[in-house]
Amino acid sequence: MLKAYQQLNGGLKGVVIGDDDELPAGAVWIDLLNPTPEERRKVDKTLHLEMPTRADMEEIEVSSRLYQEADSLFMTATVLTQMEMETPVGGAVTFVLTPERLVTIRYIDPQPFRTYALRCERAVVAAARADTVLMQILDAIVDRMADILEKTGADVEAISREIFEPSTALGQRTDKDFQNVLRNLGRKYDLTSKMRESLLTISRVLTFLNQAFDSKTAREAKQHTKTLSRDVLSLQDHSSYLSNKLTFLLDATLGLINIEQNTVIKIMSVAAIVLLPPTLFASVWGMNFHFMPELDEVWGYPFAVVVMIFSAILPYIYFKRRGWL
Repeated sequence: MLKAYQQLNGGLKGVVIGDDDELPAGAVWIDLLNPTPEERRKVDKTLHLEMPTRADMEEIEVSSRLYQEADSLFMTATVLTQMEMETPVGGAVTFVLTPERLVTIRYIDPQPFRTYALRCERAVVAAARADTVLMQILDAIVDRMADILEKTGADVEAISREIFEPSTALGQRTDKDFQNVLRNLGRKYDLTSKMRESLLTISRVLTFLNQAFDSKTAREAKQHTKTLSRDVLSLQDHSSYLSNKLTFLLDATLGLINIEQNTVIKIMSVAAIVLLPPTLFASVWGMNFHFMPELDEVWGYPFAVVVMIFSAILPYIYFKRRGWL
C-alpha cells in the first residue's frame, strides 16, 4: 500500500495512492507498507532515487543500513511489532529522508506507525518539514518501547515474587509451577533481547542523523535528536538491567528445581537406608536352616518384629541427630 501525507488545515492528511494516481507534489511523508513493484517504481521515478529492496533492508552491515546519497539519507532500523503478545516480531524499517520528503518502507505494521497515522487523521500533528515528521515517528517508536519496558519490568517483578514466595500452603511447588515460570522467563527474556537489538539500531540511526543534520537549517531536529538519544540510552540501560535480572531469576529457578530434586532423592535414600536393617533381619530369619532355635519358640515371631522395628528406628534417630534430615 502506498499512502502520501500532505499538509492540510495545519495538519497532515493521508491519501491512498492508486496505481493510476500520481504522487501529490506537496507530500511531506510517503509511507510504503508491503509495497508492490509498481508502487516502488512510482516512488523511484518521482524522487529520482532508488529505494532499497527488502533484501537490502535486511542487511546487517552498518554501511548497508546507514548511508547518504547526495542530499538524501538512507537509514534502516529494527522495529518491533506484536510486543504485547507472547511472540514479538522484529522487522526492518527504512527511512529515506530527502530535503522535501520522508519515505518509509516497511513490511510490518507496528503500533507506533498506526498511532501516528491516526493522529494525522485527527489533525493533531503539526509537521511542516520532513525531518520533523521523522523525529515525531521516532519519538512514537521510543515512547512505545518505553511503555513496553515498563510493563515488562512489572511482569518481571511479579515472576520474582512467584519464584521466591511459596504459592501453596505447604510452601512446596509442583513441576508444573516451575515449567510455567521457566516459560514466562523465556518469553520475557526473548522480548527484552529483541528490544535491546531494536534500541541499538535506533541509537545508530540517531547518531547518524545527529552527524548529518546541519545545525543551521535543522537546529530544532538536531536538538530533538539529542533528546531522543538520551532517552534511548536510558532505555538501553533499563533493558540491560532487566536482562541481568531475568538471568538471575533463571539461575534461581534452576537452583530451586535442583533443590526440589535433591530433596526427593534424599528422602528416597533415607527410606532405603532405614528399611535396610529390617530387610537384613528378615532375610536372616527367612533362611531355610534346620537348626534355628528361635523359630520354634512362642516368643520368636514377636521378637523378630520388635527387632526389625528397632532396627528401622535407630538409623532414623541417628540421621536426625546428625542433621541429615
